[in-house]
Amino acid sequence: MPIKNIEDSIINKNNIPKHIAIIMDGNGRWAKAHSLPRIAGHKEGIDSVRAITKKCGDIGVKHLSLYTFSSENWHRPKKEVKALMRLLLLTIRREIKDLNKNNVRLSTIGNMDDLPDDARKGMEEGLKITENNSGLNLILALSYGGRQEILKMAQSIAIKAVNGEIEPEKLSEGDIINELDTAKIPDPDLLIRTGGEQRISNFLLWQIAYSEIYVTDTYWPEFREKELLDAVADFQDRERRFGHISEQLDET
Repeated sequence: MPIKNIEDSIINKNNIPKHIAIIMDGNGRWAKAHSLPRIAGHKEGIDSVRAITKKCGDIGVKHLSLYTFSSENWHRPKKEVKALMRLLLLTIRREIKDLNKNNVRLSTIGNMDDLPDDARKGMEEGLKITENNSGLNLILALSYGGRQEILKMAQSIAIKAVNGEIEPEKLSEGDIINELDTAKIPDPDLLIRTGGEQRISNFLLWQIAYSEIYVTDTYWPEFREKELLDAVADFQDRERRFGHISEQLDET
């Protein structure tokens, strides 16, 4: 069945999550299962990124956050890290024309200064090219860690308090949100993790307080349009209460 027909039969177009975040796990295990080197799994995963980005734009998702390279990933073997940084640069250069054509705006969270110069400059070029686009906001988490983000936020607020810019007793959630990497981005409605692991892995720790979490055993290189639609359909079957009870929601 064509994917368009599958889409119409699976999801409700009037209840699309505004922000989907994805922990793209399973590239290495996919490669091992196919007797391939780990980098082959990462390369295959690029096809999933392309497919999911396009489908999110098609169905009306406003923000798509992809856990691309965590702050802990620097501890991987140097050969793999080098290959991943090279793949990041090549992918941005190859995909940026189509992203721009499709009105996708590229954004990043994390510490871009940690990236090698060529990868960082390539990302900065991509950000510049797409900065005025008004379609899907594609957010790549690069050298990102949720704890590190919260620590950076706390340090910034502490400095402001010392300088008399903030009164600690009047500190609000809004003050905290404004210091996060995602200050101008709504919290994820749906967090997807591929590869079957049941953990958050230091991703968007503040932001996912009320996100619906969907875990699939499907490895990231095999996660495509149909799998995304299944996740969205599962999201749509849930009742989001945000601390209330069902009866209260019925009254609104």
